[in-house]
Amino acid sequence: MFSFETDPLLVNDREDLIAVLRMRFGEISGEIIQKIYEIDDMNTLQRLIIAAANAASWNVFLEEFQSGENAFKILGEEFNPLREILKGRGDVDAV
Repeated sequence: MFSFETDPLLVNDREDLIAVLRMRFGEISGEIIQKIYEIDDMNTLQRLIIAAANAASWNVFLEEFQSGENAFKILGEEFNPLREILKGRGDVDAV
């Protein structure tokens, strides 16, 4: 089972990340949830919340998730949450 951190801000950020992932991508695996609960760095959690909110796809988010604590490369069309919608309409270059 999960080991809950005593710091309520870490718990809130973990729950926020899980909520954003579910809103954006549907159900997520217990394995990903467990890995999220193993993160004890506030900056990493906040970076992942931003990535989850802006990643164009689940795979783009997973790349960021697996990139480690020191990564921060959230830029370009891969982090445009409207990319897939606009791509379907042929408007990707307009954004």
